[in-house]
Parts: sequence; structure tokens; C-alpha cells
Amino acid sequence: MSDASGEVRTTCPYCGVGCGVIATRAADGSVAVRGDPQHPANFGRLCSKGSALAETLDLDGRLLFPEVGGQRVSWEVALDAVATGLRDTLTAHGPEAVALYVSGQLLTEDYYVANKLVKGFIGTANIDTNSRLCMSSSVAGHKRAFGTDTVPGSYEDLEAADLIVLVGSNLAWCHPVLYQRILAARAARNGRPRLVVIDPRRTASCDQADQHLAIAPGTDSILFDGLLVHLHRQDCIDLDYVEAHTEGYLAALRAARAHAGSVPDVARACGLPGEAVAEFFAAFARTAKVVTVYSQGVNQSSCGTDKVNAILNCHLASGRIGKPGMGPFSVTGQPNAMGGREVGGLANQLAAHMDFAADDVARVQRFWAAPVIAERPGLKAVDMFRAVAEGRIKAIWVIGTNPVVSLPDADAVRAALHACPLVIVSDAVADTDTVACAHIRLPAATWGEKDGTVTNSERCISRQRAFLPLPGAAQPDWWILCEVARRLGFGAAFDYAGPAGIFAEHAALSAFENDPAGRVRDFDIGACAGLDAPAYDALTPFRWPQPAGGAGIGRFFAEGGFYTGDNRARFVALGPRAPVYAPDAAYPLVLNTGRVRDHWHTLTRTGKSARLSAHAPEPYAEIHPLDAALFGIVDDALVRVSSRWGEAVVRAKLAREQRPGSVFVPMHWGSPQASRGRIDAVVNPATDPHSGQPESKHTPVRIAPWVPAWHGFVLSREPLALGEGLDYRVQVRGDGLWRYEIAAETPVGDWSAWAHALLADQPGEGWIEFFDAAAGRYRAAAMHDGRLLACVFVAPGPQLPPRDWLAGLFTRDALTVGERASLLAGRPGPGQPDTGRVVCACFRVGVNTLVDAIRRQGLATPEAIGAVLKAGTNCGSCVPELRKLIAETAA
Repeated sequence: MSDASGEVRTTCPYCGVGCGVIATRAADGSVAVRGDPQHPANFGRLCSKGSALAETLDLDGRLLFPEVGGQRVSWEVALDAVATGLRDTLTAHGPEAVALYVSGQLLTEDYYVANKLVKGFIGTANIDTNSRLCMSSSVAGHKRAFGTDTVPGSYEDLEAADLIVLVGSNLAWCHPVLYQRILAARAARNGRPRLVVIDPRRTASCDQADQHLAIAPGTDSILFDGLLVHLHRQDCIDLDYVEAHTEGYLAALRAARAHAGSVPDVARACGLPGEAVAEFFAAFARTAKVVTVYSQGVNQSSCGTDKVNAILNCHLASGRIGKPGMGPFSVTGQPNAMGGREVGGLANQLAAHMDFAADDVARVQRFWAAPVIAERPGLKAVDMFRAVAEGRIKAIWVIGTNPVVSLPDADAVRAALHACPLVIVSDAVADTDTVACAHIRLPAATWGEKDGTVTNSERCISRQRAFLPLPGAAQPDWWILCEVARRLGFGAAFDYAGPAGIFAEHAALSAFENDPAGRVRDFDIGACAGLDAPAYDALTPFRWPQPAGGAGIGRFFAEGGFYTGDNRARFVALGPRAPVYAPDAAYPLVLNTGRVRDHWHTLTRTGKSARLSAHAPEPYAEIHPLDAALFGIVDDALVRVSSRWGEAVVRAKLAREQRPGSVFVPMHWGSPQASRGRIDAVVNPATDPHSGQPESKHTPVRIAPWVPAWHGFVLSREPLALGEGLDYRVQVRGDGLWRYEIAAETPVGDWSAWAHALLADQPGEGWIEFFDAAAGRYRAAAMHDGRLLACVFVAPGPQLPPRDWLAGLFTRDALTVGERASLLAGRPGPGQPDTGRVVCACFRVGVNTLVDAIRRQGLATPEAIGAVLKAGTNCGSCVPELRKLIAETAA
């Protein structure tokens, strides 16, 4: 939907908050984005990633034309090749030899068509999604307790609560708009809701927390089982609710008592002080309005489903569910993880929240008029790629995701794809670890170019709208899938004129043989089944259910009404379950993976933005100083992180916020950005037996210094082909330059020749060099017309000048005499400004600027800093770091 000004209302393509965005395209083609003040998810606020969306829309690195066997071809040739390959596989090996692996980056309409094709026409359920990696344990836990995958909470509950418990969720960085909504509510309500954070690491979300429980990794269910016992002892059980609307409470209580029967028992098992556990239990027991927000720290576990049900047990027992300001709340990582769940995107689901029960299978087949239909669940993500490795799957189509970086045991995933007879990849990006494995590459449209819907974490369906033309030969995923379906002989069932028709069919299926009043199925958007294209284009955000001819249910489960045979929720009796792989003498530490503040997934979008890359330019390992000392690791050096499955080399970052015995490494970097930074090559492939979700938070590892012969960095206006001989390489986009962090185990004999060869394509009349042979330090710079073209700094160790001031020189049309004199020193001379590393990505405010303002102007609060420098006034995710800078400067 666009207005006369050319503004287009759309939805952010990042996390599951689902923020509304207004995009405006100028006559010169440039795009501006801002938050949509009318959208109910964000009311105009955007995080740093959303604010930088316009910086990620260039066509650099795009896959723009189909390729078969590495050669550019027409769409006709590429689609025929896909259809022929799939048909030959089906003929020779049957439908179970075919698989699709898709993504929460897809729009609901893309997702729907993919599932319809695979499950209803090819006849296998071997279609799974990367959402398996982030929230499938929540799906399994919801279904065990509620009978269906229903998220009962809403964002308004976060503002109405009196206590919010964040479990395994760094909301301040991963869902910053929601975190800011909580902080705004606290400011308006005199410190309510109180905030408790349960996380092994002291993250940015602890900045405003009233309590932080640095729990031992993997012990969440023990903590919540202990809470259930405490609620019982304190007479905080809502007996009326339990008796009227649930089953299995006493069995769950008995199981909890067996291993979490007292505060000392829980404290000992969770590695927490007893008084801290008692304080948390007391706060939960005495507060009626409690929301427990949980995310990947709970889900990404080999016992993630049990952790989810331990949380749900406490809310069911206390009746704190479905009412304003109370309930369990799973927040999703991807923009359309929820939409994928609605269309059956997981291998163990059918569309419209149906399963593989015989009645559901028959119902979906009738609605689709499908010639065949999958009658049993397919292979979940980890098992799917294991089947590829074993040769059981002969053809796999990967759409909109990068499993060679994001799946556990990622080296084995890459080997499996290299051995697979047919690998098809649909993507918008030409150079990813997964695209490199493809026999057929299909150019897909991306955000700003495609139309459809997404569903956020609170069940709100919003439109994503196109405001850019399709570049090259790129096409929407639904179109590609439909064209393949037509070539397979299913054209009549996939004859869609556009996404509006797909959405209308999706809505009609949700209402088909459904009766929301009778509690048949929770997901019903039948009110949208009759939408034509103009009405679809004008669709405004709404929260499901929205049945035809009736009002939607405002809240789920406040008065019971669960989607089980007797409409009662099920308590789940839980016992202690240790992680599949435990630390031992060979691998004594626990690896925890996750996200950083300003990046997203595998950098294919955020990696294009200089300011989003500035805060965390390299993959790193966050290590407690005690562990660093034990294993000989020093800050800022390179460290090898190894497990039984693989290894990575990353930068060491010593942090007292880390729990001793644990190591945290972000998951974003693939081979194109960091040659040895794929941390999921290290992660173990254990999965939850109920959900199939991988254990991304608990891999036994060891750490050791990685000591190359030399370290260095290169800054260059133009991208460089660094060539062979580097054992460590990280590529970062900066403002008007490219930054490369490099290292090698082989010494260089002639540094000057090496540097000239490296920068051979740089035009220039000026070459400045410095070489200290005794110290093993070399520095050089290429100049042209007074401008800095490139510079190289090399040393035997990691002690090299900061990059920020040098990077700033690339913004100059010509260097001053003083800047030129200071160039090879790598630091500014007197009177030369140096903003330092970026702290606030939204407004590009550096640490030196902040410290100087704090000192000179006596700024004592983040608000005071914001008033002077704007830092922290947009998404607020840098506020914890601002507070830390204030304290350090005062000290």
C-alpha cells in the first residue's frame, strides 16, 4: 500500500518483532526508511538493523541470473533443468529421495506454495525450515501442553506485567524494540515490570535487570521444576483453574519434587547461590502478573522441549496464562517463523496448524485436490542433511537459507551437499557457502522487491510490499516454485496470478472444516479468504484468529479451551536430562553460540552496511579471564576453538560478563566474510528428541592460542583479491573502504614485494613504506592525488594500531600534511580528530567522542549523552555500553 507521496508501508525483514517500516523511493532511485508510527508492533521505533535497511539494498554480490553448472542460462533452461532433475529422481528413487530446505525469510505465500508442492503433489513431507533451528522446541512444547502450537501472549502483556522473566533471551540485542517497550513501561509505571534475567552470560539485557541468575548451562528445566514445587508449597496454585482446565498436575509435581524438591537442591544443580534462587521464587510467587519471555537459550537444546514445558507448567499451575500481563511468551528469531508454522513449514506439520492425523491428511488432500499427499512426518533439518550424506536423499532444493553456515556440524553438511547428485539453491546472494555447493542456482527476489505477508511473534499478520523493481532476472520464490510445479504436470493447482491469490487460498484452508467456536483448530483467518488483489494490497496488520463472519478470539486460554480431546491443558512430568555431550578432560568448556547486536544471520544483508559492521567487525570468542589465564589466551589475540566435530579461529575477547567454564561465539560469519569463522562447524549435531532442534548452546570445546607467523590488516578503497597464502582472513565493509584482517603461519621473505603484489591494481604515484626488520613490523600506504588508496600494517603479534582513525582517512578528498605524517604511525597526531570504534550504530557515535563528552560536560546518564550526541536515543541497544562507559570514565 503506497500513498501519493510514494511512501510504501511494509514490514522489516529481520527478527520476529515484525516492525512496520515506511520506505520511500526518490526519483534518483535512492531509498529512505523509517519506522511506521501506525504499526502495532513498534509504533515507529526501529532497531539499528531496521534503521540501516536502506544501506543494504545495492546489487553488489547479488545473484541476478540463473546458472546451471556454473554457466548463465535463461529461466526456461534453468527451470527445465530443475524439473527434469526432480522428475528423474522421483522416477528412479521415489518421493522420499527429494527434499526442500526452506527459510523463515520466506513470505507466507512462498512458504505455502512450497509446502503444497512437496507434501500434496510430490508426496513427501521432506520439507523443513531453518526455523527448526530457532523455535521448534517451542512448537513441540506448546503442542504437548496446549494441543496446538498457540502463542497466547501479546506485546501489550509486556507493558501490563508486574514481573518479566527473560529466560535464554538477550532481548536488548536480539529484539531491541520489545526491550525498549519494556523499559518505557518501567519508566511510566515506577519501575514496573520488575525484570529478572536468567542466562549464563551477563548480557546487555541485564543492564536494567532487578536480578540476574547466571545459571549453569542446560539447567533451566531444573530451575522451573523447583519453581513449581515452591508455588505448591506457598499455596500459589490456582486450584480452580487447574481442576477445571488441566490434567496431570500431581504427576508433574511429583516428578519435580524428585529432583528439585528444595531451594538448596535447585541452587546446587543450577550453580546459583541459594538466596538468589529463593529471591526469584518469592518474586514469582507473590506477583500475579508475570510474563516469562523465552527464546533461543531455552529452545536450542537437546532437552529444549522439556525446558519449554517446565515454564508452561508453572504458568498453568498458577493460572497465569491468557490474561492481561501474564503468560509464557516465545519470541521468534526470524521475521516469518510464525508464518511458516501456519502453513506447515516444518516437516512434522501440515498446513493451517494441522498434523499427520488421518483426518487432517484427508482434509488437506481434499482441499488441495491433491493427487497424492504425504501421510507421515518428513525428515527434520539435521536428519535431512544426514540423509543427504547417506545417499538416501538424491535431490535437495535449498531456498533462502545458508545451512553450510547455520546448521550444526557444518563441515559435514558441506560434504553432504558436495556428494549429492542434485543440489538446487534459490537465493538473492551469489557468494554464500551453500550457493557454492549448487548445481543449479536460481536468482530470488529479496526484501523491497517482493510482495506477501509475514506473521510476528504475537500472531500479527502484516504485509511486506515491493517498492523496488526486480533486478536482473530475479523472481519471487512463489513464482519459481509454481513454474517448476507446472513443468512437473501440476500447473492447474499452481495457476496463481500473484501472492493475493495464494494468501486467499491459505486463508480458505484455515477455515476449511473448521469451527473456532468449537475449538477445532486455533488458526483461522477465514475472514481473508475472499480478498481480491486490491483488498490484499490494502491489508492492514491484524492478529489472528480472524474467522469469517465472527469476531476473533482476543486471548487464548484465560478460560481454558485448549485444543486437546477434552479441551484441557496437559502438564508434562519432567525428569532431569543432561545434555547429550558433556565437558570432559579433552573438551572442558561449554560453547554457547548466538547473535551480536547489529548483525543478522550470515551477514548477507547486514554485512553490506558499514555502520552495522563497525560494532563487531570480526568473529570473536567471549572468554572469562580465569579461563583465558588457564589456557594461555590473551585479549585480542587469535584463539582456536575446537570440538570433536570441527574448529574455528576467532578473536579472543576477555569478558567478566561470561560465566567461567563457558565460551560464547557469534554465529554470523561464513567463509566469504571470515575464512575460519564458521562456528557451527564446531557445534555438535545432537537434537531434541521431540522437536529435532539442535543443541546450539552446549557443545564441549577446548580453546588454545592460535599463533601465526604474523598478523596484519589492510584497508583499501577497492575490494581486493587477497589470493593464496593467508590462513586467516576477515572481510569487513567500511565507509568508503574495505577492511581485511589477515594472518598466516608462513613467514614472508620480502614484505615490500608482497605488499606491492597485494595492491597491484591500485593506481598511484605515491608509495610510503616503513620496515623494522628487527621487530618484524612492516607498514605501507598507497597514495594518489593526495588521497589515501590503501594501507597495510603487519606485525608478529596482534598488537596493531586501532583501525578507526585510519579508516576515517578514507573519507578525506586529500590528507593534510599532519595526517600524512601520522599515517604510518597508525594514530592521530595533535589536533587530529579520532572518534574511535563505533558504540552507537544508529548515529555512528564513537567511543572517543563519547568519553570526551562525558569528561568535558560531566554527562552522568545515558539520557544526558543522548541529549548531546543522540547516542542511545533510537533503538537503545547501545545504552548498556553507554552506562558502562560512564562508570569507567568516572573510575
